Amino acid sequence: TLPTMAARLVRCCCWRHLGSFISSPPAIPASLLVPVGKVMMGRALPQAPLASYHASSLSSQADVFSVKELVEEGRNPEHKAIGELIEAATSPQELLQLTEFPSLNSNQASLIITQLSRLVAEKKLETQSILRDERFQQLLGITDSQISQVWNNALVNLLKSLYSLGMDSSRKEMQSVEQEVLWRLRRLTFRQLASLAEFLAVRQGKESKLLHEVIKKLELRWTELEGTRTVVALMGKVGHISPTLMDRLEDKALELAEQFNPEDIRKVTLALAYQQRRCVPLLRALAYHLLQKPSELSLNVLMDLIFAYGKLNFHQPQVFQKIAADLHPHVPSMTPSEVTRCIRSFALLKWLSLPLMEAIAQYALDNTKQLSITHLCSIILSFARLNFQPSVSEDFYTMVHEELQGQLDTLEPPLLTELVWSLCVLQQAKPPYLQRVLAPDFYARLQGELGIPALRIP
Repeated sequence: TLPTMAARLVRCCCWRHLGSFISSPPAIPASLLVPVGKVMMGRALPQAPLASYHASSLSSQADVFSVKELVEEGRNPEHKAIGELIEAATSPQELLQLTEFPSLNSNQASLIITQLSRLVAEKKLETQSILRDERFQQLLGITDSQISQVWNNALVNLLKSLYSLGMDSSRKEMQSVEQEVLWRLRRLTFRQLASLAEFLAVRQGKESKLLHEVIKKLELRWTELEGTRTVVALMGKVGHISPTLMDRLEDKALELAEQFNPEDIRKVTLALAYQQRRCVPLLRALAYHLLQKPSELSLNVLMDLIFAYGKLNFHQPQVFQKIAADLHPHVPSMTPSEVTRCIRSFALLKWLSLPLMEAIAQYALDNTKQLSITHLCSIILSFARLNFQPSVSEDFYTMVHEELQGQLDTLEPPLLTELVWSLCVLQQAKPPYLQRVLAPDFYARLQGELGIPALRIP
């Protein structure tokens, strides 16, 4: 049929352009080698007469091709051999030896640098000797001299790899790659922009000029956002930098909530908590779909969820019941830090699960030697906030008083004050505790710690 023939013709034309782009420089039209904003405007590949028939679909397909796929077509036997050697290399030396090939082009040099970065990360190798190696400098020279010929995906990976290797940002080659990425931002796919934003947010933080430009593009093109992985990653790593983008991400997360697995729900909820964004519709949707998951939740998911709910003061009794029920069997094997983090979150929410609190009280009795005085204080403060008296109260409080003996002076005044107040609530305050916090010198210390102005009695 005519549409089928047209599609085949477009695909054929597209691959011919890809082949010509990868072949030697003389085969490439000069207009394609001039970056946007320099001498000539635009470096987009010229389209065949019928290319507009499926222009958008072909563009999206080409954008998501891996570098390997992009350079596969039009590659001569020597190029193919180099590609196989790059993929098979297991050490930096094997990769650096590939500079001996005289026909090495900028895409291949970019691939070698990217592979070098991966090997360094995987094997935890030092990078200074690699950066000083003459062969590495040769690779930089090749990419710098032909930077406009590097494919978009390879260019993004090249930039991330140079950052990962610790290359000096003042180097001409580094600035050349950064500038090229900056010029091409509008031509990158949303996924490439998202990947770059995630990397820069972790590596360089809010001060990165390139990151701010990438975020602007993400804000403008947010309708292209798709896939749970991208949404979750952007919310966790980039959302705190741009409230506007975070608004869009929350809307998209609400739309995709049903597709989130428990780990996704954990990451999204934590992102909201750390950014103090109490988006109730999204939190309710995530809580609802969490309850629909048939499998038992992992300890990390349970701990982070109850922490996030406590930080956001978000109440969902059915979810709390599930979390408490799933946490209960984990208590004996938890660390003291995990136990105190868990109980403090429930106390913050003022939500009492009797079986879970009983298990924690028994944990404190069974692991007294592993509990620091701070851990023990956290448990007491939480029990008081929940007004919980354990069934083993006699043994529990005997242990508490023994552990507190001789330790009160080690506590900071604010914590000691809260501890004694909590013991009063639990009807376990003894005269020595009260005498300690009511002493004038203690009040003076507390006043200094909290910056409380002195009371003036007329």
